[in-house]
Amino acid sequence: MNLCDEESIRALLTHYGFHFSRSMGQNFLIDGDIPRRIAASSDADRNCGVLEIGPGIGSLTVELSRLAGRVVSVELDRSLLPVLAETLADCGNTEVIAGDVMKLDLPSLVREKFSGLKPMVCANLPYNITTPVLSRFVEADCFESVTVMVQREVARRICAAPGASDCGSFSLYMQYHMATELLFDVPPSCFTPRPKVTSSVLRCTRRAAPPVEVPDEAFFFRVIRGAFALRRKTLVNSLSSSLAPEFDREAIREAVESCGLPAEIRGERLSLQDFSRLSIFLWKIRK
Repeated sequence: MNLCDEESIRALLTHYGFHFSRSMGQNFLIDGDIPRRIAASSDADRNCGVLEIGPGIGSLTVELSRLAGRVVSVELDRSLLPVLAETLADCGNTEVIAGDVMKLDLPSLVREKFSGLKPMVCANLPYNITTPVLSRFVEADCFESVTVMVQREVARRICAAPGASDCGSFSLYMQYHMATELLFDVPPSCFTPRPKVTSSVLRCTRRAAPPVEVPDEAFFFRVIRGAFALRRKTLVNSLSSSLAPEFDREAIREAVESCGLPAEIRGERLSLQDFSRLSIFLWKIRK
C-alpha cells in the first residue's frame, strides 16, 4: 500500500472509521519523497534505535524501519492503532506504543527498548506540542540527535542567530544543548488535510559539552529568560524587572557595561557567549 497516496489514505481511513482531529494537529503526508528525505536526514542506520512521535498512518515509520535497527512509535490517538497494525504489519523491527510522550519516562524507555543501540528521535511533530516536546527531549539527555518536521516559524526560531528578530530564549536554550541545523521546507500541498502554514525539517545534534561556561545552569537560563521578558525594552530594563529584588538597576547596568555591552542593547542582540559573561558577572555579585 502506498501510504502517501491520497486516494489510498482516504480509503484506509474510511475503512477504520477514522476522522482527523484538529486538536491533535493531524496532517498526513501525501508526497512520498518527504518521509524518505526525513528518514535519510536522521542518519539512522542498523546501529540506531529511533523514537518516533505521532506516526499517523506510518508513512515515516516505514521509511525509518528500513534504515534503523529498531523503531518505537508513540501514538496518542488510539483510533489509529488498528490502522498502524495493518500498515506496519511487515515492519518487524517496529513497535507502536499507545501513550502521551509528555507523560512517558523517556530515559527508562530508551534503556528498555534501545539497549545496545544509539538512541535518536525522528518525527513529524504536531504543531501544538513542538516546544514542550523538544524541551522534554533535551531534558531526558539520552538522545544523540533529534530530527523533526515542525512549523517553519518554529524551526527558524530554534536556529535563529543572535540579532535576528525571531531569536528568543528558546532559541538559546536549544542551541546551548544542541547543534541546530535547518534542512528543508515542506509546503502545505504535501499534506492532507492541508495545513495553513509551511513546515520545515530540522536536525538537532546533542553537544558533547556546552558551548559556553556558565556559573549555574538554572541561573544562566533565568538571566536569558529575563532578557527576553520585555522584548521592547533594553536589556537593562528587562533584567531590572525580572531579576528584582535580587539585583537592582545599577548593578545590572554595571554588569552589562562590564561585559563590554552598551547599556541600551536589547536582549535579542546577545549571543550565548555574551549571556555566559553576563551571568558569570551577576553570579559573583548576587545578594
